[in-house]
Amino acid sequence: MSSAEEPIVVPPSSQDVSDTGTSGATTARSATTLDVIHVPATIAGKPAPAIAGHAHRAMHTIQVKANGVRFTCLAEGPADGPLVLLLHGFPDNAHSWEHQMPVLAAAGYRVVAPWLRGYPPTEIPPGGYYDRATLVMDVKGLIEALDDGNPCFLVGQDWGAAIGYGVLAAFPELVRRAVLLAVPHPAEVRLTLRKSPKHALRSFHWFLFQLPVLPEFLCRFNHYAFIETLWKLWSADYRDHAHVARIRETMAAPGALTASLAYYRAIFGAKNADPALAEVRGRLDRPIPVPTRVLCGARDMRKEMLEGQRRFFSGPYEWGTVDGAGHFLHREKPEVVNMQILDWLQRTDA
Repeated sequence: MSSAEEPIVVPPSSQDVSDTGTSGATTARSATTLDVIHVPATIAGKPAPAIAGHAHRAMHTIQVKANGVRFTCLAEGPADGPLVLLLHGFPDNAHSWEHQMPVLAAAGYRVVAPWLRGYPPTEIPPGGYYDRATLVMDVKGLIEALDDGNPCFLVGQDWGAAIGYGVLAAFPELVRRAVLLAVPHPAEVRLTLRKSPKHALRSFHWFLFQLPVLPEFLCRFNHYAFIETLWKLWSADYRDHAHVARIRETMAAPGALTASLAYYRAIFGAKNADPALAEVRGRLDRPIPVPTRVLCGARDMRKEMLEGQRRFFSGPYEWGTVDGAGHFLHREKPEVVNMQILDWLQRTDA
């Protein structure tokens, strides 16, 4: 893995959607080719050039009906630009992408970042499911509603990444290229947790959240201070106080905490999975043909899984680490991550 020692330098380079008004084919490389990148903490370069012919629109909110749920989304960029869909994780919300959205929009992309199912102001469906197949169907519905089902670019972090792997496997025709952050392929995670105590400890919250009552009490105590504790544990240099304060307000909304914990409770409990989606569930771990770049903070141990998960890709796959970053690398090192995203979206070689 000698190539991991060489830093990569990025060159400069609808349906049922209502505005609420606030401010092709690729040339595949062998799946066995070693495509490992090491991203330094700082990269010299100029902003990526805008896509010609697109007028930038400032950030605003839209409402999108998808898979039976009304999603609230942040949107920015030209209405006729190529769609980039940004999926947040836990504990987080759509504002997590505030450092990426203006950069992508300035480059000519139409950028949409939804609050995921169960995260207000997106609807919390009464008695709804939160298994990965349901979440994948949410994203499928969003792509179909936002751009008539034309393939989009997909970027996800944490749960957004976990959902993203499923979309790429089950519905590869809906995504042109993808960048996934911080979380390895769910199948690789399952294999690793069975044999690695340190990784099981890193994912302690997965097991904690299976308990009844206690997780809700722990999270609500002292106005959701546990949410900030998780950010401190997972960040290389925690300074994101204002953003986490917004997340704590999100979690305090009626029903939001239980809904966000339901994502984890659906991991282990078959009773929490929508039985109508058995066929989709069977497609979630298929080999992924979509060109995908996966990035992880160099100070996040989950980077150890990124080479092993190559087995789940039949198309182009690269992985890399970002120096000085932890789990929330897109907020800890936004300039570096932005350039990595733009580089991958704009590539045409594979």
